[in-house]
Amino acid sequence: MLMEAEFWVAVAFVVFVAIVWKVGGFDKLIEALDHRGVRVRKELDEARRLREEAASVLADYKRRRAAAESEAAAIVASAREEAERAAAEGHARLNEFVARRTKAAEAKIAQAEAQAAAEVRAAAADAAVRVSETILRERMSGDAAQDLVRRSLGEVRTRLRA
Repeated sequence: MLMEAEFWVAVAFVVFVAIVWKVGGFDKLIEALDHRGVRVRKELDEARRLREEAASVLADYKRRRAAAESEAAAIVASAREEAERAAAEGHARLNEFVARRTKAAEAKIAQAEAQAAAEVRAAAADAAVRVSETILRERMSGDAAQDLVRRSLGEVRTRLRA
Protein backbone atom coordinates (compact mmCIF):
# COMPACT_ATOMS: atom_id res chain seq x y z
CA MET A 1 0.00 0.00 0.00
CA LEU A 2 2.88 2.40 0.63
CA MET A 3 4.14 1.76 -2.83
CA GLU A 4 0.97 2.49 -4.69
CA ALA A 5 0.60 5.81 -6.48
CA GLU A 6 -2.97 6.35 -5.39
CA PHE A 7 -1.92 6.27 -1.74
CA TRP A 8 0.67 9.00 -2.24
CA VAL A 9 -1.79 11.10 -4.26
CA ALA A 10 -4.26 10.85 -1.39
CA VAL A 11 -1.54 11.78 1.17
CA ALA A 12 -0.46 14.76 -0.98
CA PHE A 13 -4.05 15.86 -1.26
CA VAL A 14 -4.62 15.68 2.52
CA VAL A 15 -1.37 17.60 3.14
CA PHE A 16 -2.38 20.21 0.56
CA VAL A 17 -5.84 20.63 2.13
CA ALA A 18 -4.24 20.92 5.60
CA ILE A 19 -1.83 23.61 4.38
CA VAL A 20 -4.61 25.52 2.67
CA TRP A 21 -6.74 25.27 5.83
CA LYS A 22 -3.87 26.38 8.06
CA VAL A 23 -3.06 29.38 5.86
CA GLY A 24 -6.74 30.35 5.82
CA GLY A 25 -7.33 29.53 2.18
CA PHE A 26 -10.80 28.19 2.85
CA ASP A 27 -11.81 31.43 4.56
CA LYS A 28 -10.49 33.38 1.59
CA LEU A 29 -12.30 31.03 -0.79
CA ILE A 30 -15.56 31.46 1.15
CA GLU A 31 -14.99 35.23 1.31
CA ALA A 32 -14.34 35.32 -2.45
CA LEU A 33 -17.51 33.32 -3.07
CA ASP A 34 -19.43 35.69 -0.78
CA HIS A 35 -18.03 38.71 -2.66
CA ARG A 36 -18.95 37.08 -5.94
CA GLY A 37 -22.46 36.40 -4.62
CA VAL A 38 -22.77 40.06 -3.55
CA ARG A 39 -21.51 41.20 -6.95
CA VAL A 40 -23.94 38.88 -8.75
CA ARG A 41 -26.78 40.16 -6.51
CA LYS A 42 -25.80 43.78 -7.36
CA GLU A 43 -25.68 42.93 -11.06
CA LEU A 44 -29.10 41.29 -10.78
CA ASP A 45 -30.46 44.36 -8.97
CA GLU A 46 -28.93 46.62 -11.62
CA ALA A 47 -30.41 44.43 -14.37
CA ARG A 48 -33.83 44.56 -12.64
CA ARG A 49 -33.55 48.35 -12.34
CA LEU A 50 -32.54 48.66 -16.01
CA ARG A 51 -35.41 46.39 -16.99
CA GLU A 52 -37.89 48.55 -15.04
CA GLU A 53 -36.38 51.66 -16.60
CA ALA A 54 -36.66 50.11 -20.07
CA ALA A 55 -40.28 49.18 -19.36
CA SER A 56 -40.93 52.77 -18.26
CA VAL A 57 -39.27 54.13 -21.41
CA LEU A 58 -41.28 51.67 -23.53
CA ALA A 59 -44.53 52.74 -21.86
CA ASP A 60 -43.59 56.39 -22.39
CA TYR A 61 -42.79 55.66 -26.05
CA LYS A 62 -46.12 53.87 -26.52
CA ARG A 63 -47.97 56.75 -24.88
CA ARG A 64 -46.17 59.28 -27.09
CA ARG A 65 -46.82 57.18 -30.18
CA ALA A 66 -50.52 56.97 -29.35
CA ALA A 67 -50.62 60.73 -28.79
CA ALA A 68 -48.79 61.33 -32.08
CA GLU A 69 -51.16 58.98 -33.93
CA SER A 70 -54.21 60.73 -32.49
CA GLU A 71 -52.70 64.12 -33.35
CA ALA A 72 -51.96 62.91 -36.89
CA ALA A 73 -55.55 61.65 -37.20
CA ALA A 74 -56.82 65.03 -36.01
CA ILE A 75 -54.58 66.81 -38.53
CA VAL A 76 -55.82 64.56 -41.33
CA ALA A 77 -59.45 65.12 -40.32
CA SER A 78 -58.85 68.87 -40.16
CA ALA A 79 -57.18 68.82 -43.58
CA ARG A 80 -60.12 66.86 -45.01
CA GLU A 81 -62.60 69.35 -43.56
CA GLU A 82 -60.54 72.25 -44.92
CA ALA A 83 -60.35 70.62 -48.35
CA GLU A 84 -64.09 69.94 -48.38
CA ARG A 85 -64.79 73.52 -47.29
CA ALA A 86 -62.44 74.89 -49.96
CA ALA A 87 -64.06 72.66 -52.59
CA ALA A 88 -67.54 73.80 -51.55
CA GLU A 89 -66.40 77.43 -51.58
CA GLY A 90 -64.84 77.00 -55.01
CA HIS A 91 -67.99 75.32 -56.28
CA ALA A 92 -70.12 78.19 -54.91
CA ARG A 93 -67.81 80.76 -56.51
CA LEU A 94 -67.94 78.90 -59.81
CA ASN A 95 -71.76 78.77 -59.68
CA GLU A 96 -71.89 82.48 -58.83
CA PHE A 97 -69.51 83.28 -61.71
CA VAL A 98 -71.58 81.20 -64.14
CA ALA A 99 -74.79 82.88 -62.94
CA ARG A 100 -73.26 86.36 -63.39
CA ARG A 101 -71.94 85.50 -66.84
CA THR A 102 -75.30 84.02 -67.83
CA LYS A 103 -77.13 87.12 -66.57
CA ALA A 104 -74.69 89.38 -68.45
CA ALA A 105 -75.10 87.32 -71.62
CA GLU A 106 -78.89 87.41 -71.30
CA ALA A 107 -78.74 91.19 -70.81
CA LYS A 108 -76.57 91.56 -73.92
CA ILE A 109 -78.95 89.35 -75.88
CA ALA A 110 -81.97 91.38 -74.72
CA GLN A 111 -80.17 94.61 -75.62
CA ALA A 112 -79.24 93.22 -79.04
CA GLU A 113 -82.85 92.08 -79.59
CA ALA A 114 -84.16 95.53 -78.61
CA GLN A 115 -81.63 97.23 -80.86
CA ALA A 116 -82.45 94.89 -83.74
CA ALA A 117 -86.19 95.48 -83.25
CA ALA A 118 -85.60 99.26 -83.21
CA GLU A 119 -83.49 99.03 -86.36
CA VAL A 120 -86.15 96.90 -88.06
CA ARG A 121 -88.85 99.41 -86.99
CA ALA A 122 -86.73 102.31 -88.26
CA ALA A 123 -86.05 100.52 -91.52
CA ALA A 124 -89.76 99.68 -91.90
CA ALA A 125 -90.71 103.29 -91.14
CA ASP A 126 -88.24 104.61 -93.67
CA ALA A 127 -89.48 102.10 -96.26
CA ALA A 128 -93.12 102.98 -95.51
CA VAL A 129 -92.35 106.69 -95.77
CA ARG A 130 -90.59 106.22 -99.10
CA VAL A 131 -93.37 104.06 -100.48
CA SER A 132 -96.03 106.49 -99.22
CA GLU A 133 -94.12 109.43 -100.63
CA THR A 134 -93.79 107.76 -103.99
CA ILE A 135 -97.47 106.81 -104.10
CA LEU A 136 -98.65 110.27 -103.03
CA ARG A 137 -96.40 112.01 -105.55
CA GLU A 138 -97.67 109.87 -108.33
CA ARG A 139 -101.34 110.38 -107.42
CA MET A 140 -101.32 113.94 -106.18
CA SER A 141 -99.82 116.97 -107.75
CA GLY A 142 -99.35 120.61 -106.88
CA ASP A 143 -98.33 122.59 -103.79
CA ALA A 144 -101.20 121.32 -101.66
CA ALA A 145 -100.20 117.78 -102.43
CA GLN A 146 -96.57 118.51 -101.57
CA ASP A 147 -97.60 120.11 -98.28
CA LEU A 148 -99.88 117.19 -97.44
CA VAL A 149 -97.13 114.70 -98.26
CA ARG A 150 -94.61 116.49 -96.02
CA ARG A 151 -96.98 116.66 -93.05
CA SER A 152 -98.09 113.06 -93.49
CA LEU A 153 -94.56 111.77 -93.84
CA GLY A 154 -93.37 113.73 -90.81
CA GLU A 155 -96.24 112.39 -88.75
CA VAL A 156 -95.61 108.80 -89.94
CA ARG A 157 -91.94 109.10 -89.14
CA THR A 158 -92.51 110.40 -85.61
CA ARG A 159 -95.11 107.71 -84.87
CA LEU A 160 -93.07 104.84 -86.27
CA ARG A 161 -89.88 105.87 -84.49
CA ALA A 162 -91.56 106.29 -81.14
